[in-house]
Amino acid sequence: MTRYDDATATAEAIRSGEVSAREVVEDAIARIQDHGCSGPGGLNAVVAERFEEALAEVDAGLPAGPLQGVPTLVKDLGMQVAGLPLTRGSRLWADDVQSVDSELVRRYRAAGMVVLGMTNSPELGKNASTEPLLHGPTRNPWSPADSAGYSPGGSSGGSAAAVAAGLVPVAHGNDGGGSIRIPASACGLFGLKPSRGRVTTYPVPATLASPLSANHVLTRTVRDSALLLDLSSAPLPGDALAAPTPSSPYVEQARTAPLRLRIGLVTKRPDGGVVSPEVLAGVRRTAALCEELGHVVEETELRHDAELMMGGFATLMGVSLLADVEHRLAELGRELRDDDLEPFTRVIHDHYRATMTPVHVYDALAAVQQAGWQLGAQLREVDLLLTPTLPLPVPELGFLDTTDPEAMWQRGGDYSSFTAVANATGMPAMSLPCGLDSAGLPLGAHFIGDLGTEGTLLALATQLEQARPWPLLAPSYR
Repeated sequence: MTRYDDATATAEAIRSGEVSAREVVEDAIARIQDHGCSGPGGLNAVVAERFEEALAEVDAGLPAGPLQGVPTLVKDLGMQVAGLPLTRGSRLWADDVQSVDSELVRRYRAAGMVVLGMTNSPELGKNASTEPLLHGPTRNPWSPADSAGYSPGGSSGGSAAAVAAGLVPVAHGNDGGGSIRIPASACGLFGLKPSRGRVTTYPVPATLASPLSANHVLTRTVRDSALLLDLSSAPLPGDALAAPTPSSPYVEQARTAPLRLRIGLVTKRPDGGVVSPEVLAGVRRTAALCEELGHVVEETELRHDAELMMGGFATLMGVSLLADVEHRLAELGRELRDDDLEPFTRVIHDHYRATMTPVHVYDALAAVQQAGWQLGAQLREVDLLLTPTLPLPVPELGFLDTTDPEAMWQRGGDYSSFTAVANATGMPAMSLPCGLDSAGLPLGAHFIGDLGTEGTLLALATQLEQARPWPLLAPSYR
């Protein structure tokens, strides 16, 4: 077994006796210590660890689940791991140690997985790059050796870097505007955002920003994503939102060739912004491969009202951020201090605290529903929509700088211009590798399906993966 192996192969090796769960976990711990933490040459992907506890769990005996002994990491945002701080990438929550696991983490453990720690996230997820002031920036494993470092994307950038560097075979992420798909694209991975309501958020209520966000994983292979979705997606009784029940397990759907699909190719940004020629070339290569596989591809444009949708999207995210901060301050029993939040986060907080009314929230919910109807109508004409994941090449670290709010307003929206519509509408979407740019950094192709069509996405992804395999690790970590 090597670091090239995915979670499925790792679990098979443990079951066959080729390697022990302890050996696998010890190896992952060593990789994290060598490459995953801060310090010279480190990726700064892992910001909290529980290595001794993990080894004790292995020695005590793990649940006999399908991923028994497979090590993993959980993003430091939106999911709780008992005994570890959930900092949300923010100084305001730096000491917020959790007492219980989230339901999703409990399901990972029930499947036999071993949680080794938490991965870096931008403050409250409000950046398409992972560069929080609290923990410092995470470096993309694909960064050229002579560079100052490139972004791993965000907000699940720590998890993406950990998987792309072979620290663990799979890691948790969540996606509120592209936060699984953007780092998957930047780090050469497969990233699926499930349908709204597919994965429970318990014990965090699914309100306002939560319906925009979805939890899942970053993986090197499609089959791992399908298996983890099977293990994590059963609705919890009382969930406010629930996606349509799949017709069969996702691992079965992923390995079943899809029927001839109608795919709408989108090359223009809905906000009218620039799309890099290198990005377009990668997406067109993917479109051509789809045609070679027997699917029908026709050029189209996204027809939802992008300005109205993004206005509603921003309001729901902003109100959620405001509520999170105000609840934290009430818990601490004090007022907000100047060094509690990064400048960009503080601007968002202060803006919504000063301007928000119930009518704004109502209008925001109506706007994203309108976008859902518009995108839904378009997805009755085609089975899937194909767009770039990122319209521009992977940026260098520091380009998306939260200490410069003006620059963030000017640049930040570029990186979610294709991905956010799937969050606003609740539709499933995925990013998969489609080549490299001139700097040697990954490019991503992005597919959007109608609500509940994760199986179709996974089946097509498997076809593309088999027809044109992508590298499983960044070059320096092979």
